[in-house]
Amino acid sequence: MDQAGHIEDTRLADALSERYVAYALSTIMSRSLPDVRDGLKPVHRRLLFAMQQLKLDPTSGFKKCARVVGDVIGKFHPHGDASVYDALVRLAQDFAARYPLVEGQGNFGSIDGDGAAAMRYTESRMTEVARVMLEGINDDAVDFRPTYDNEDQEPVVLPGFFPNLLANGAAGIAVGMATNIPPHNAAEIYRAAQLLIENPSVEIKDLLEVMPGPDFPTGGILVEDRASVLLAYETGRGSFRTRARWTVEKSRGGAWCIIVTEIPYQVQKSKLIEQIALLMEQKKLPLLGDVRDESTTDIRLVLEPKTRQCDPDVLMETLFRNTQLESRFSLNMNVLNEERVPGVMSLRDVLQSWLDHIHVVLVRRSRHRLEAVLKRCEILDGFLLVYLNLDEVIRIVREEDDPKAALMAAFALTELQADYILNMRLRSLRKLEELEIRRERDALGKEQASLEKLLDSEQRRWKSIAKRLHELEERFSAGLYGPRRTTISEPPAEIDTSLILETEKEPVTVLLSKEGWIRTIKGHGIDPATFRFKEGDEGGFVLECQTTDRLCLMGKAGRAYTIRVSDLPGGRGFGQAIRTLCDLAQNDEPVALFVLGDEDEKWLLASAEGRGMVVATRNLGAEKRTGRQVFNLGEGEELLACLKYEGSHVLCLGENKKALVFPLEQVPEMNRGRGVCLQKLGDSRLKSVRLFTLDEGLLWKEGQRTRPLPDLSPYISRRGAAGKLAPQWMLRK
Repeated sequence: MDQAGHIEDTRLADALSERYVAYALSTIMSRSLPDVRDGLKPVHRRLLFAMQQLKLDPTSGFKKCARVVGDVIGKFHPHGDASVYDALVRLAQDFAARYPLVEGQGNFGSIDGDGAAAMRYTESRMTEVARVMLEGINDDAVDFRPTYDNEDQEPVVLPGFFPNLLANGAAGIAVGMATNIPPHNAAEIYRAAQLLIENPSVEIKDLLEVMPGPDFPTGGILVEDRASVLLAYETGRGSFRTRARWTVEKSRGGAWCIIVTEIPYQVQKSKLIEQIALLMEQKKLPLLGDVRDESTTDIRLVLEPKTRQCDPDVLMETLFRNTQLESRFSLNMNVLNEERVPGVMSLRDVLQSWLDHIHVVLVRRSRHRLEAVLKRCEILDGFLLVYLNLDEVIRIVREEDDPKAALMAAFALTELQADYILNMRLRSLRKLEELEIRRERDALGKEQASLEKLLDSEQRRWKSIAKRLHELEERFSAGLYGPRRTTISEPPAEIDTSLILETEKEPVTVLLSKEGWIRTIKGHGIDPATFRFKEGDEGGFVLECQTTDRLCLMGKAGRAYTIRVSDLPGGRGFGQAIRTLCDLAQNDEPVALFVLGDEDEKWLLASAEGRGMVVATRNLGAEKRTGRQVFNLGEGEELLACLKYEGSHVLCLGENKKALVFPLEQVPEMNRGRGVCLQKLGDSRLKSVRLFTLDEGLLWKEGQRTRPLPDLSPYISRRGAAGKLAPQWMLRK
């Protein structure tokens, strides 16, 4: 049917939806998320395959990166050369990849953030790690698919025995989802995989005994508590706190300085020094006198104190709290499974998927080898018939018009055997050659029996895989990349730095607007009508405090952030965006703002899903910008309220119009967690939570007037009950 001039009416919403879904799927599957089997995105896989075709083995010479990039974009990857070259450069950077897959020659950038030289100047070849990943690619180990122009074939996935997803990590942002996986130690991954083979139902906590956490290429010290690490690997989501490695170097006369030799992963050294210098200029690091960069190939940052009387631990604590000498790496193991479906996996799921992949590769390679052995045995059997009947074969070849058919009829040969006999050279027809053929035939017979046993027994296959994993474990536990670089440590003890900054104590009023702008106004008791905000903005939280106080900002995501009042801007302006003072996510909003006072003071946290718990003030303080996760929330959940622990009873009102009153003492105190059920809501959500003293009653605000509530005894029950239908005056709130 001729489609020229054909016009079809389609709703704009449907057309946009269809095209956006196609774009999203393309981004997720072909650009941003790695495959759980080889841990590679398509561009990285195509780079390694192109280098393998160019015979850029670790023992061969180097070739210009422009040649590699040209082959990739010309044959496999129809995208810009800059993006492909950037991907190649990252595979070669030893400070970005724990186990580089590319060996570079030339300028490939630095940890200071310097870019690589142009691709026409740099050269590259594969590393031993890349060769392990490509083992068996020519043995029908994996499926191939046509390239974008149907002129060539490319592998769907690489077959190798190297756990690249966990060993080198991955990062990517797709449409509506992202991935972020830290690097790990390959020898530890191999040990964990062997443990999983021995016991497929092994728990993740047992896997962490042999694989305790990330192993970053830049080293550093992991200071996350063990419970958080376990939870992160069980759920596939979490974060890891790392700190720089430092020592105290003493000199004559009792002077000393601090030497930083390792910095957190993905922190640029030059920007770190700029950040420290800026904070010194702003007088936010009062104990630090000077910072110098004496780095060569190794990192060496010199931090000199203002006075030798200060404690090095206190000095470093101020730096950890205010600079990127302490950093947090987020874990999000969102990957494509073997069916190309994205999803968040636990550590055990990732390891099991990789083991299943190499098991499939072993079966396919064994079958491919068995077919080759059977074919060679068939040919050798034909050769042996030649030596037993040499004169007759020569006669047939000399006299028959169709020697191939005559040979097949006379000796019951297959077509393959007849072809090879007719193509045999005359100089091969000697006794010595016959002995060599018999030896080769016997060796192939033994290999055939071994392969058949392997293919007939799944237990033998897993035993073979475990043996190979053990060999690779020993190989990667020694040498340049073997030893663990990141030290696993216990969370550091809290160091009080509140007395370091000498701030004059003055009364101020803190204003936090609805749009997230925060500032201070001198004095208390200020008329709210005098507060000015940006156009379209309005007041949110108003808090009277002192300049020496610390504030706690509780977000809907259940994370608590600590903010010093002395760090807040004053004056007549509209203030500063709250997200510049703490790492409050864009989709997160403040729920409460209060002064961090007595450590034993308590707060009731309640989620919109009807769960809650009591938390002490000492468990809310977090000096880092990233804050502290206090209330663990599930997908789509959010924190509803953070109320000061006062009164004797709790009133919960659900959106299902049911009210419940129960004693406050029934809510347990926790350091952090998901809390307990406050009210059974079913498919509904919690609308509001109130604390009050039963004897004094509860005041309920309706419009501009406040009135006492009637008797609440009909609604009193145990915590976790469904409650009773609330009266109309309560629903009008």
